[in-house]
Amino acid sequence: MTVRLSKLFGMDIYTDSAEYKGKVFDLVINLEKGRIETITTEPLKVKSKQEAKKIIKEKSVPYKNIKSAKDILIVKTGRVADVEENEEPKSQKSYYSSFIRRR
Repeated sequence: MTVRLSKLFGMDIYTDSAEYKGKVFDLVINLEKGRIETITTEPLKVKSKQEAKKIIKEKSVPYKNIKSAKDILIVKTGRVADVEENEEPKSQKSYYSSFIRRR
């Protein structure tokens, strides 16, 4: 999926179960890895680190959850498995069994 960053700003965000989440307001970019990490629905111009953490926790969407981006953003619902970024699951069976045990 390739989209210009400037096109993302102001886009509506919906879950894949049609729940409205807000509009894209800010993007958090990891410059070391060269990728978008998080999309927020509120500005990150805050007075304290705690306020920024609250916005990222409650009013944002991890970019890895984006399923589609065209006229709107569609994001996955539900819990995302905790897999290390550089670590590939050994097999699909062991990956899903470890995911189920964590719940």
